[in-house]
Amino acid sequence: MEVVVAGDEGSARLDRVLAARLPDLSRSRLKALILAGAVSLKGAAVRDPAYHVAAGDTIIIDVPEAAPAEPKGEDIALDIVFEDDDIIVINKPKGLVVHPAAGHETGTLVNALIAHCGSSLSGIGGVRRPGIVHRLDKDTTGLMVVAKNDLAHQSLTAQFADHGRTGAMRRGYMAFAWGLPNRQRGTVDAPIDRHPHAREKMAVRQTGREAVTHWEILQSFAGRDGKGVAALLACELETGRTHQIRVHLAHIGHPLMGDAVYGPHFKTKANQLGLQSQAALAALGRQALHAYLLVLEHPRTGELLHWEAPLPEDLLLLEGALKAAL
Repeated sequence: MEVVVAGDEGSARLDRVLAARLPDLSRSRLKALILAGAVSLKGAAVRDPAYHVAAGDTIIIDVPEAAPAEPKGEDIALDIVFEDDDIIVINKPKGLVVHPAAGHETGTLVNALIAHCGSSLSGIGGVRRPGIVHRLDKDTTGLMVVAKNDLAHQSLTAQFADHGRTGAMRRGYMAFAWGLPNRQRGTVDAPIDRHPHAREKMAVRQTGREAVTHWEILQSFAGRDGKGVAALLACELETGRTHQIRVHLAHIGHPLMGDAVYGPHFKTKANQLGLQSQAALAALGRQALHAYLLVLEHPRTGELLHWEAPLPEDLLLLEGALKAAL
């Protein structure tokens, strides 16, 4: 599509001009296209929705063909921890994307759930996210709950929004982090927003949304020199921001082991590990994070439900190797 900025539109915001001139595209769709680099001016992509255009500018919008709106069911094995008529709790493996998105149109948890649950999944989240009330990163393992009807979806959404401040909701993670914190437990209270330069990352920013993570040291691991090189932390969320634990631990100087996005500068720390630990970390190939604890109230009965998922094999191997180095 091509839009030529009229005289009375000069100095207006890019997103507002496009919204006024292209009524068939929603504001959210236009913003997504801008952020994805699909909007260009003078041959260069303009990724800032607030960019001020000038009269006479020719804006080119590259709108890709619409993908099928409704994902299909796929026969993907699920590790089901609990299931009834209202909810299903799964232990998500590494490598499984939660819902279809660009680059991951198939092979997702949503595709697996559609095949397993059929039409019973809640539709509140939209056809591309049926029943999804929270998510885990592709390479984070552990417990997830999915709503199977709208009543459950509404209840779970409210519980996740509250995150245990007035209710029973608890979400706990096991995190292998670089370095040894200088105290036994602590809280990171730092707002999170999109990274100002790397759109695929999040960052602690004062303009961000409230984010609170509580952590406690469960184990410490020594390196070749006998000093603390890593720690196993238990983390609990008081909010649910994207990449929250990964961002917060990196913010306090203890990024997750294996996290190539938020801890790339810590790669050389692997040299302080024993050979067995180095091999276990190299084989891991992902951030060392596992959602081991989920506590919530049943959306229909109000019963308090509690689940725990042990560390997966790859993290058990890492833990064993780190212990062996002591």
